[in-house]
Amino acid sequence: MDIRNRGNYEIQDRELVAEGADLRVQVLTLAPGQCVPWHYHCQVTDSFVCLEGQIVVETKAPGPTHQLNPGERCAVGPNTPHTVYGAGGNGCKFMVIQGVGVYDYMPV
Repeated sequence: MDIRNRGNYEIQDRELVAEGADLRVQVLTLAPGQCVPWHYHCQVTDSFVCLEGQIVVETKAPGPTHQLNPGERCAVGPNTPHTVYGAGGNGCKFMVIQGVGVYDYMPV
């Protein structure tokens, strides 16, 4: 996976589970009040799986806002601006799976 920019934002924890030429799997933990800021990727789809708490994956058109409980998942395709945060400002933990393509974190 060609990584051009990972973004510069602070979160409680980031654990790399697996990374190869065409896949990256991470577990991200957000403390209360933290978020993954608005951004998009030109080629990569982000697939989210909620692990603890409730996460909100909010997108700008096209697409809905997803509120996920543990075990639930959703995906956000390329060129779709999105942000992720804990529901109600609470902390949360989730897995993000990113597939084939150039990974570029493009702030909105």
